Amino acid sequence: MTIKDLKIQYLEYLEIEKNRSPKTLENYGRYLNRFFAFANVSNPGQIDDEIVRQYRLYLNRLKDPEGNGLKKVTQNYHIIALRNFLKYLAKRDIKSLAAERVELGKQEQREVTFLEPDELDRLLNAPEGNGLDALRDRALLTTLFSTGMRVSELCSLDRDKIDIKRGEVTVRGKGSKLRLVFLSDDAKEALDKYLDKRTDIDEALFVRIPRGKLASAETLRLTPRSIQRIVEKHATKAGIVGKNVSPHSLRHSYATDLLRNGADIRSVQSMLGHASVTTTQIYTHVTDKQLREVHQKFHNTRK
Repeated sequence: MTIKDLKIQYLEYLEIEKNRSPKTLENYGRYLNRFFAFANVSNPGQIDDEIVRQYRLYLNRLKDPEGNGLKKVTQNYHIIALRNFLKYLAKRDIKSLAAERVELGKQEQREVTFLEPDELDRLLNAPEGNGLDALRDRALLTTLFSTGMRVSELCSLDRDKIDIKRGEVTVRGKGSKLRLVFLSDDAKEALDKYLDKRTDIDEALFVRIPRGKLASAETLRLTPRSIQRIVEKHATKAGIVGKNVSPHSLRHSYATDLLRNGADIRSVQSMLGHASVTTTQIYTHVTDKQLREVHQKFHNTRK
C-alpha cells in the first residue's frame, strides 16, 4: 500500500471516526500533500528525523509570490497534520517515524483584536431603521457579541433551535460538540423584532433579503463571507478605524468582556467551546485589570 493510499484512508478515518469537518479534511489533505511532494517518499518507513528536519527548514523558508513567508502558526498546522498522520500509522501498527519525535515550533503569540466598550456600542447601534435588513443586521451583531459564537456556528443556526424566551441557544461547534450559550436582553429583543418581521418560511435564522423583483423569491442562508461583509459595513459606519473588525472580533470582545468583569477562565473556555484552556489564555494578557493597579500602586512611589 502506497503512502498516498494511507493518506486517503487517514482522511476517511478523520471523516468517519473523528467527525472532522470538510474544511479540516481539505486542510489536512493539502498539508500532507505538501509534505509528500517535498519528501518524495513512497512508503511510511522512509520518513525519518532528517526528512522532517529538512521539511521544517523548507516551510520556514517558503515564500509566496509577494515574498511573504509562512506564519509560524501556519507552519505548525503543517507539522500537526504530519504528526497526527504518524499517530494514525502507529495506531495501525504501520512502521514509520514515531509522532513523539516531531515537535512543534515555538510560535508568535496570536494578536487579539477586540473592541472597547464605546466601539461596541457604536457598532451594535450602527444598523438604523426598521427595515428587515436593518433588523437582521442588528440581531446578527448582538447575537454574535452576546453568545461569542463562531461565524460558522451562527450560519448553521436554524430559528427553531433558538429559545428566545429562555435566552438560550444550543450550539454545535467544532467536532460536533454541543454547548449552551446565552442571549442578552438586547439580543433577545433584537431577535424578536427581526423574526416578527420575517414573512418567509426558510428555516435558517439569518438569511439574505431579496431585493426588488426578487422580493418574493426564496431566501438564502447567509454564508460566513456574507456575515463578514455585514460586520465590515457597520464597523465602517460606526467609525471604527485602525482595527480589522470581523465576526471573530466580536467573539474576542465577548471573551474579553467576560474576563474583564471577573469571569473565571474555565467558564469562559466552556462558553467559547475551546477544547483546551491554553487556547482561552490568549485573552488573559489584555484583560488583567490588576496589573495596571499593581503598577500604579507600587511603581515609582518616590515623592
